[in-house]
Amino acid sequence: MTQTLQVSLGDRSYPIHIGQDLLSRADFILPYLKSKQVAIVTNTTVAPLYLEKLTQTLTSEGVSITNIILPDGERFKNAETLNTIYDTLLQNRCERNTTLIALGGGVIGDLTGYAAATYLRGVPFIQIPTTLLAQVDSSVGGKTGINHPLGKNMIGAFYQPQVVLADIETLKTLPTRELSAGLAEVIKYGLIRDLPFFEWLEKNMPDLVKLESAAIAYAVYRSCENKAEVVSADERESGERALLNLGHTFGHAIENAMGYGVWLHGEAVAAGTVLAADFSRRLGWLDAEQFARISQILKAALLPVDAPDLGVDRYLDLMGLDKKVENGKIRLVLQQGIGKSVITSDYDTQKLRDTLSLAP
Repeated sequence: MTQTLQVSLGDRSYPIHIGQDLLSRADFILPYLKSKQVAIVTNTTVAPLYLEKLTQTLTSEGVSITNIILPDGERFKNAETLNTIYDTLLQNRCERNTTLIALGGGVIGDLTGYAAATYLRGVPFIQIPTTLLAQVDSSVGGKTGINHPLGKNMIGAFYQPQVVLADIETLKTLPTRELSAGLAEVIKYGLIRDLPFFEWLEKNMPDLVKLESAAIAYAVYRSCENKAEVVSADERESGERALLNLGHTFGHAIENAMGYGVWLHGEAVAAGTVLAADFSRRLGWLDAEQFARISQILKAALLPVDAPDLGVDRYLDLMGLDKKVENGKIRLVLQQGIGKSVITSDYDTQKLRDTLSLAP
């Protein structure tokens, strides 16, 4: 069964289809093509698994395809790889009505989306996310971009896809570590705005870790439902959408310091979420039991809960590069209980230093 959600953004609205074997469904793709010319962007890990299937689906409908197969990994989410996409598009004389299709995880989605936003000043693109993290988070909402040596996702654009196809079948080939990384973003929705979902996750985490079909389909749907509601209300992160960054300011600092790809994004977000919860507890916004529940659910998802000891000043320096810094103040997403979060730069800096010192 396929479920469909809508991201409501006026003339930039688009559907999210969630189901099984969607890579075989040309009827979910053809209506969004401006011409019968597409470029599929994928990587060396995903291409052997799913590129042939998607290619057969499209070529059987007379679609001409240019394949762009990139190296796999966060460390390749950079300007050099982006130029590889541009080079292939130009060499194949791809035009303004060529649709780019992102077939892969968050790195491929972000790179492809940014290439689409900037090639010939904008061409259409479609998201076909193949990791849990991409299905529940990065493929929805139009955030695209690349990393810079000084900071993660510092170069990019808001650029919405034409459609998102979340094929649950693709999750069966995910390594356990990648699955857990995606669960960090699933848990986030429960923490920031959806207490009933958090409670459901506490009960069903063993089934999610085992990739039980009904449980994972519900988790993807509920996560996308939350993300679609937030993005529809605040496309460019001027308000509520910033809450989706729970754990990310700390997490991006970890990713940067450890080297992109050493910690997976979801792993860094999980450890960052615990740091945010610890700081919230020090501010008196979260009690000991709530803090324990947050740590426990992340552990149950096989995620790290202990952040690396970078030193307070190194953390603050890297967090100061975050996109959410405003007037020199680091804005943080913090917890006011489970299911309720707030973004603020009005806090006791010494208590933040205590959290970053990893003091008990």
